[in-house]
This record gives sequence, C-alpha cells and structure tokens, in this order.
Amino acid sequence: MLALALLLIGSGCTTTHQISSSGLDVPKAIPQSPEIDPDLEPLVSEPEISLDQELKALASTGSWEEVLVPIEETQICLDPKMAEPLYDFPVVVNRQVQMYIDLFQGKQRKYFAKWLGRSGRYSDLIKSELETAGLPKDLLYLAMIESGFNQRAYSKSKAVGLWQFMSGTGRDYGLSVTRYVDERRDAEKSTKAAAAYLKDLYEEFDDWYLAVAAYNGGPGTMRKAIRKSKSRDFWKIAQNRYLRMETKRYVPKLIAAIMIAKQPEKYGFTDLAYAEPITWETLEVGPGLSMAAVALLTSSSEKDIKLLNQELRTSKTPLNQERYRVKIPSGTKMLAQSNLPRLHSVVQTDYKTHVVKKGETLAKICRRYNINTTTLLKVNKLTSRNLKPGTRLRIPYQNVAYRILPEGMDARIAAQDDLILHTVRRGETISKISSRYQVPAELIVAWNGLPNMHKIAEGQQLALYMSSTSSTPRSGASSRAGSAESSLLVLSDSKKQPGKPAVQEAPYTYYLVRSGDSLWTISRKFNTSPDRIKRWNNLKSNLIHPGNTLKLKDV
Repeated sequence: MLALALLLIGSGCTTTHQISSSGLDVPKAIPQSPEIDPDLEPLVSEPEISLDQELKALASTGSWEEVLVPIEETQICLDPKMAEPLYDFPVVVNRQVQMYIDLFQGKQRKYFAKWLGRSGRYSDLIKSELETAGLPKDLLYLAMIESGFNQRAYSKSKAVGLWQFMSGTGRDYGLSVTRYVDERRDAEKSTKAAAAYLKDLYEEFDDWYLAVAAYNGGPGTMRKAIRKSKSRDFWKIAQNRYLRMETKRYVPKLIAAIMIAKQPEKYGFTDLAYAEPITWETLEVGPGLSMAAVALLTSSSEKDIKLLNQELRTSKTPLNQERYRVKIPSGTKMLAQSNLPRLHSVVQTDYKTHVVKKGETLAKICRRYNINTTTLLKVNKLTSRNLKPGTRLRIPYQNVAYRILPEGMDARIAAQDDLILHTVRRGETISKISSRYQVPAELIVAWNGLPNMHKIAEGQQLALYMSSTSSTPRSGASSRAGSAESSLLVLSDSKKQPGKPAVQEAPYTYYLVRSGDSLWTISRKFNTSPDRIKRWNNLKSNLIHPGNTLKLKDV
C-alpha cells in the first residue's frame, strides 16, 4: 500500500507503527541509541507498509497478462500540448497496472497526493542526474514507490533512503555508511548511485521492465528467473512463480505511478501543493561541528539545516574527518564564511525539571538522568533520600552554547569564559579527557582544530572553554587568583611539579585564527617566528584553520 503519513520527527518512540483511521499503519521513528539525533532518526518506509493490502488486491486481478489492454495513443506517447513524448519509460496497461491506478485513485488517494506534493522537492535534482546518466527521466518515480520521497525511509530489510539502498549495494556504488554518516540518506549522492546502478542493470538486461524488477529483487534473482522461464519477456516471467510477488508488483506499480504523476489532473488529482525544489551551497568545516552551530553561522533555523544534512546521523559533522562540506541554505555562504572564524562554543550547566511520581526513588531518577545521588541532593538542597510524589526536582545537565564573537575580537575571549589548558599525559585519549571534564568529545576536537578525535600526542596542550556556570573542574586545576586573568585556568600535574603554582606558566596570549591567517602573518603580528608558534602549539605542519586557538607570546 502506498500509504503516506505525516513525517514524524524526533518522537523518541518505542514502537514503529500506529494504526491510522483508515486501518493503515502510520510510520513512526525507529528507536535508536542515544547518540543518534532524534530529529534524524530513520522512519519506517511508507511504501512497505502497504504490502499486505497490495498483495491482496493483486490476487483479485487473476493471472498476470501477456496480452496488454490497448489504450489511446495520445495517452501513451504524446501530450497534446507538447511536441515531445509524454513518457520516456515504456508505458502499457493490463489488469495489474489498472489495479494500481484504481488503488491510487481510491483507497490510497490521500497518501498518493502527498507523495506527489513531496516530489517537488527532489524532481529537479533527480531528473538532472538521470539525464546526465542517459536514463529515462520518468525513473524519478521509482524513488516514489521505493520511499515516498523520504530521505530517512528505513525498511524491515534495512534498506535506507530515497532509493532504498542496502548497505552493501550502497557501498558498492560509492556511498559511505558509518556511525557518523549514512550517505544513502544524502539526496544527491544516493541519486547518483541509483542512476549508476540502474544503468548497469539496463546494460545487462537490455529491457527496462527486467532492469527495474532486478533493482527490487536483485540481479541474481532476475538472472535465475530468466534462465528457468527461458524468456526475457517480463510479463511472461511474471505468469509463473520465478519471482516473488513483491518483485512482480514493482513493474505495474511503477507504470501506474508514472501515468498518474505525469497527468495528475486527468486522474482527479487537482490543487496539488508541490514542495519547493531543494537547493543548497556547501561550507567546509572541521570535525564535530553541530548543526545548531551551522544554523547560527547562516542565520537559519536548526530544522532547516538538519533537513539539508540528513545523512549526518548524530547532527554533527563526522569526528573522523578533518574537513567536511556541510550543506547550507542557498545565499548564506558569504555570511557563514564571515562568521566562521568568530564562532565560539562553551559548555555550560543548564537545568530541567522532573516531577516525582508515585513509587519513584532517588536511585531510579539518578539512573534515568545519569547523575549521581550526591549531586542531585546538593542541587536540590535535600537532606533526605525519601521523595514525596509531586516534588519538583532540578536536574542539571551539560549544554553546549554557541555565539558569534564581535567583529575583530580574537582569542582574548578568556576574559568571558574559563579557559582550561590541559596537557595530554601518556595513555590519555580524547574520550578520557571528555569524561574527566564532562564535555562532549566533538567539542574538544573543534576547540583545538584537531583532524579527528584520535590524533593527540603526549605533552600536547588542549584548550577547553567552560562558561562561568559550568561545573568546577576536577582536582589539578589552578587559577590565577586576584589577577585580571582570573578566569584563565591552567592544568598542571602537581605530582611532577610539587609546589609550583600555575602562575609560573609562560605568559602566553591566546589568538583565534581567522580566515586568511597563516603562521607567517600571525608571527609578524606577535614579533616571533612560525617555528616558535609551531613549537608552542605542538604543530606538526604549517596547516591551521579558522577557529583554531593558538598559544602565543611576544619575544
């Protein structure tokens, strides 16, 4: 069944379906691990929900026909208002095709109309890629019957995206599938992959019906069916049991979808609201950058940024890539490039409210929010572990705040934030440091311009920006009390340097790298040399990026 439900975003649900008033399952988000952004969770593939209804309807049509029902030539070949063929995919009608036409006009009319409306978002993109590959542009509607034009569609067989690629096939056609990125959900990249796959299938089978059936059932299945049936005519093959019904239905379903989509008014679909075409620019950024930060850079909504970057599973740029081209709304690139060097992030402590329910214990609440009992008791000034139903508790949690620094402001931001300098010890990892200071690993990567979260060295200094409302750093932090720079915290190993106060650290200045900066130009500003800057910052090369913080001093 081609039932289309409203796109449900970030429900955090524990079930994958609910029953609509029409008796059809409405897709819901599939539960994921906490690191997956709720707004980017996969959704149950809408076309897959209709399978049982479709199979029942197909059974009522009787045997699959070899002789096709003739239809008007103008309907097949020409639009009277156009001088070119209406279809560039072979269109015929038999009982099975007519069943789908009736189904789309009847029980599934409401949902099919929504799919047509959603097609406007991808039509230009997909047609352009199909035309570049030399394929029929009507194959646009294969994405309709695969996913309902839903980039986040996920099937029970674990196919994903607009074109419902399995992970293996996706990788075969150049799509990256990792814990950070699933390019099967990237509209442009997955369309290029689908075009390449369809082209390969057509070159092998030399027939579009066989090619699209192989897209659904697999080329191996189609080769076997051809061999057993001793025929290369799809309709003759379909008369037997050489193909599963789910694969046989694919061809008449696509034909019916094409016929209605190309002439919607003829089939009673009027007043359609087509979505605006998807467009974007790209901005090259570092690892671990949040989509909230990208929204701030572009003066856009976080929802719009996430919609453009649905391949990012955690709503952050990949932590294992030094540079990533994030998609941003068209017309915002110059603004984003201007803001990027002045983007600054800090970790701060915020609070949410929890109302105690009957039977809830302190331990249960602490497990739910992953905090210790001592912290919860102190934050709420409680002297007893016994909680009364209805009690309102403040629950602390770490939150990342972003801001654009004023024009011309450099790294003397320590006056506004607590800057902690941590010297990496032997055996330490970003994950361990992240756990120690209770800040996200991706922020440590971003703050320090690291190529990825696995590239740190013993003795390297890492900068951490903690707002004045953040939790107090653990033991080992010393402050310059009484000075104008009292917010600058320097981490030292007290066991290795007994009695040596942090104030004796070299009097460094901190500089925020801007667009156009190089080690040479920065060395001129501070009357030093590029080699000294590299030594002070443990740099292995001359490569620096806007947003990096450098430790400097006049010499």
